[in-house]
Amino acid sequence: MDAKLKTISKLLSLVLRHEPARIGLTLDANGWADVDDLIARASAYGPKLDRDLLARVVSENDKQRFVFSPEGRRIRASQGHSIEVDLALETTTPPSILFHGTSVSAIASIRAQGLIPGSRQHVHLSADTVTATKVGARHGKPVVLTVLAVDMATAGHAFYVSANGVWLTDRVPPLYLRFPS
Repeated sequence: MDAKLKTISKLLSLVLRHEPARIGLTLDANGWADVDDLIARASAYGPKLDRDLLARVVSENDKQRFVFSPEGRRIRASQGHSIEVDLALETTTPPSILFHGTSVSAIASIRAQGLIPGSRQHVHLSADTVTATKVGARHGKPVVLTVLAVDMATAGHAFYVSANGVWLTDRVPPLYLRFPS
């Protein structure tokens, strides 16, 4: 992704996941923003944006962070919100295990309290160790934790899958975590 698209992607992450008011944007209860309104407000705020650029950011984002509504008139972030939105995701049975990438510095806290969403609405989990390792590397030396997802689900914990394939849950108690040796 070139520098201009990356700048726009960062702005979209900010306004569609965390601070829509920063540019005067309003999201509906499900996190959707009107595309024309987003383009006008984002263009007035900073980088000039049009439908073609917006479509490129959505399609070329390596993590597929954003999604258009079926009719193409609305856009939202797939997950990662720190503001209250209802993504209207259905509870889904997870695979036996999932993975969470973190850094060495977070391990003591995770051992004590498990995985918590922090400022986000959900804990993010990956279906593979490659993705989890990349996520963990963003925070320092990566560590990949194994989550006993099907055991959690059997115990009544809900799991969801976002539009870009990220597994979501409210929290992961320490009982369901396996740490590398």
